[in-house]
Amino acid sequence: MTTIAILGAGMVGTTTALALQARGHDCVLIDRKPPGRETSYGNAGILQAEAMLPYALPYRPFDLLRMALGHRNAVRLNWRGLGGQLPGLLRYLHASLPANMARIGPLWREMIAEAMAGHDLLARDAGAEGLIRATGYWEVFATPATFAEGVARAKALRDEYGVASEILDPAGFARAEPAVTGETAGAVLWAGPRSCSDPGGLVAAYARMFQDRGGRLVQADADDLSPDGSGWRVARERAERVVLSLGPWSPGVLASFGYRVPMVRKQGYHRHFRAAAMPTRPVMLSHQSAVLSPMSAGLRIATAVELPGRPLPDHRQLRRAEAAARRLMDIGAPVEETPWTGTRPCLPGMLPLVMQAPRHRGLWLNFGHGHQGFTLGPATADRLARAMEGDTAAIAGLDRGLW
Repeated sequence: MTTIAILGAGMVGTTTALALQARGHDCVLIDRKPPGRETSYGNAGILQAEAMLPYALPYRPFDLLRMALGHRNAVRLNWRGLGGQLPGLLRYLHASLPANMARIGPLWREMIAEAMAGHDLLARDAGAEGLIRATGYWEVFATPATFAEGVARAKALRDEYGVASEILDPAGFARAEPAVTGETAGAVLWAGPRSCSDPGGLVAAYARMFQDRGGRLVQADADDLSPDGSGWRVARERAERVVLSLGPWSPGVLASFGYRVPMVRKQGYHRHFRAAAMPTRPVMLSHQSAVLSPMSAGLRIATAVELPGRPLPDHRQLRRAEAAARRLMDIGAPVEETPWTGTRPCLPGMLPLVMQAPRHRGLWLNFGHGHQGFTLGPATADRLARAMEGDTAAIAGLDRGLW
């Protein structure tokens, strides 16, 4: 039996621990915070079955200009901090070109399908099915022109990939979602995705199952990772192998071993609000690139991207999203005094990095899932576990070096 330390108890690390445990390994899950309390906690709570491609940057000059000017509140640029991420951003832009997206697409879609099946099994076995709703989510449009664009995109995804959706005009949407009382130009119901009422709680449920099956959970920093003979030592634990799944903190740990990972860090925010009535499923405001998600803690308003993040949070995106939400719904006071801030760990190639470190035997990597770590965790966890047992084909395309 091999002892394996998994560093990071977010969705990716926790599902990795479960996948390795299921293959008979002795696993210890290490994080400075309880499971699901960092990046995995802060997302919009959508398991995105309809995501046929990763989130790309616009590549046409006019679209890049609109992004730079904050069009639709989708991206806020922190110009002072942009220079440090410029090399990674340029590679990200190159990967966003249609030919490169076409190359990435088949593997991405395989992993999305694997992830959805994986979540279904894990949630059932963990007794956490009550946290997941198979109701899809709304994408709501503010103008007839953007609604027409959304309808065309939905039809294209249906025709090319079989993505299920339903088109509702303003009256149909008003009947289907009475909690949304403001005016809209129409909506698309993306039918395949699941939504989660407590993302951090779902990760915690998976972690409890890991412990119930004999796994150990250690709350400690992983900064002291070091080789120890033929194995590794971290947080006073010794293991033959280590899996680095620390999301945006992974490059910092790897830097001490001589690896340079040009990660693109996209900062995001959310805040919970009291609401007179909750929507039946998450509502994405297309013109704001913000999501209103019914959560156990209240109505979560989650923003899109600040690029790159800054040490002192800037809540302007969140305030704009809140103002737009209040025009659509009866929303009360915020639940928390301070909004949550977190970072999406995006790699320039847009695929997660799943491999053994090339110069350090026994050091495995599973991070860089960008916007989709909450969704993709079970898929890359299973692929890494298979690769550890010699199935190198499982990570083909996810082991492209450290860019």
